[in-house]
Amino acid sequence: MARRRMEIKKGSAMKILGRLFRYMAHYYKWELLLVIVCIAVTAVAGISSSIFLEILVDDVIQPGIAGGFDYVADTLYTIAGIMAGIYAAGILCSFVYTRLMAVVTQGFLKHVREDMFDKMQTLPVRYFDTHTHGDIMSYYTNDVDALRQLISQSVPQSLFSLVSIITLLVTMLISSIYLTLVVLLGVGVMLLVTKSVGGRSAKFFVRQQNSMGRTEGFVEEMINGQKVIKVFCHEKASEEDFAKVNDELFRDSDKANSYGNILMPAIMNIGHVVFVAVAIVGGALVLGGVHNLSITGVAASVITMGAIVSFLNMSRQFTLNIGQVSMQINAVVMAIAGAGRIFEFLDNEPEVDNGYVELVNAEIDADGNITESEKRTGKWAWRHPHQADGTVTYTELKGDIRLVDVDFGYVPEKIVLHDVTLYAKPGQKIAFVGATGAGKTTITNLINRFYDIEDGKIRYDGININKIKKADLRRSLGMVLQDTNLFTGTIMDNIRYGKLDATDEECVEAAKLAGAHDFITRLPDGYDTMLTGDGSNLSQGQKQLLSIARVAVANPPVLILDEATSSIDTRTEYLVQKGMDALMEGRTVFVIAHRLSTIQNSDAIMVLDHGRIIERGSHEELIARKGQYYQLYTGAFELE
Repeated sequence: MARRRMEIKKGSAMKILGRLFRYMAHYYKWELLLVIVCIAVTAVAGISSSIFLEILVDDVIQPGIAGGFDYVADTLYTIAGIMAGIYAAGILCSFVYTRLMAVVTQGFLKHVREDMFDKMQTLPVRYFDTHTHGDIMSYYTNDVDALRQLISQSVPQSLFSLVSIITLLVTMLISSIYLTLVVLLGVGVMLLVTKSVGGRSAKFFVRQQNSMGRTEGFVEEMINGQKVIKVFCHEKASEEDFAKVNDELFRDSDKANSYGNILMPAIMNIGHVVFVAVAIVGGALVLGGVHNLSITGVAASVITMGAIVSFLNMSRQFTLNIGQVSMQINAVVMAIAGAGRIFEFLDNEPEVDNGYVELVNAEIDADGNITESEKRTGKWAWRHPHQADGTVTYTELKGDIRLVDVDFGYVPEKIVLHDVTLYAKPGQKIAFVGATGAGKTTITNLINRFYDIEDGKIRYDGININKIKKADLRRSLGMVLQDTNLFTGTIMDNIRYGKLDATDEECVEAAKLAGAHDFITRLPDGYDTMLTGDGSNLSQGQKQLLSIARVAVANPPVLILDEATSSIDTRTEYLVQKGMDALMEGRTVFVIAHRLSTIQNSDAIMVLDHGRIIERGSHEELIARKGQYYQLYTGAFELE
């Protein structure tokens, strides 16, 4: 799904930068203050050479020509010693701030990635259904990299240049107002060029950042769908679609960099003109015997040759620093665009959880009395604090799930489930059948509270699931999806994902129950076999078996099987079904299946059509009724 294009307004750009620097200061306040001090010292040390040039020409070179080296030796040694000390301080501070910025940059980016990942864990499933995975990945790559360039290069360079500009301006005004006006006239032209060219490049750099996210989203989608693309010979069409997305990125990048690359040469050439203008005006002032004018007042003497030499050096430094600040505009704009996208991601509302009922270990005596236990007992209960009177009651976790008059829509304007009512008593197996889009998976998503219902109630052991904490609710449910997800690690690690403190023996038992033990032991490294790329070294059926084993080790009281055996061949399905029957024994089970042969032993079968339950009953009852289920079973009507 395409994301909306984010344009940065002038007002919001400063807000984003301000928030970014506050964000940095939260983690590295004192380090940043030390960096600012060190940059200021380094900048002033670099400028001091211009001041000493005037002293060197007027007090050493010219008197030395007239009176000889011995006449000015002491002055020369003094000046050299002072400059050496200043430069040593500048070098030391430069080393300190560059080292500190390396630490601050990488440390801050580490915190940003951690904060984004932590935020991602709190977002509802709805967010990932409406945003491409590639675009989300772009936050961690392109946008974070834009921040890296800003913090490690643009901020220190801009701060260094700004301190230099301010110091040079004050020094030039003290030296000569006339020559300063010449420099400021050239700077005015520089600023007009920067505003014109930089403003245009900034717009396209923002677009480039957004286009890059869309391109990565498209590529990620195509990678995931490579098999489908090849099966339907869709390569040419995919190439054409990618060309459109890539062309948009090219156009935005081309315009952004075209304007950006013009800026520095233009600034530098204006700087050369300013240098020549200062030399001409300064020479005219010297030859004309014009008395110097500075912010300290009218001097009693004309401007000296040393002042002209010093001012020429200062004017070169001044325009160079203006150019350096201008060159950072592109990186700053890209970082603002990246930071804006990151903050937009971080500002997403987390998944709402107002539940207060918790799942706890329990001890249940012969009379059915329930007490909470600090030790693992194998028994679970809902701890229900009552806000009205402050009492706490315990309800045994049995797996009684009931939906009453449930309405739901992924968007409020379009309801996809209508008046759904069903009862799943502890230990019952409830099956859902119906055409694609009938609402089968949607019902199971509501039981997990991946989405919240519009109207009606869902009760779990008599408790409204809105009162149950989502983490505790989901801990009581086991889910095997049609699409398997395995993680980089060993087979043992992937099985243990269902219960992180499970022993190796428990994992092996779960694999045996799921029918996965035989194929695992035939692998070269058995349970220590490494899986990479979502288990690309396993067949689809083997991956599904591991997914079932993962749920088995969790040992939940309620199971949701969404086409759990759809990727397994008929022979393997027979072997797995025995394990699944053992796994389902004594548990409440919701099954979604297109293979009607796998649900004949269900206690109740719900036939859905366009979000409504149109038939319900056991296999025998529905066959005798000769309705839609009968037509499905006999092949008179096929699922789409």
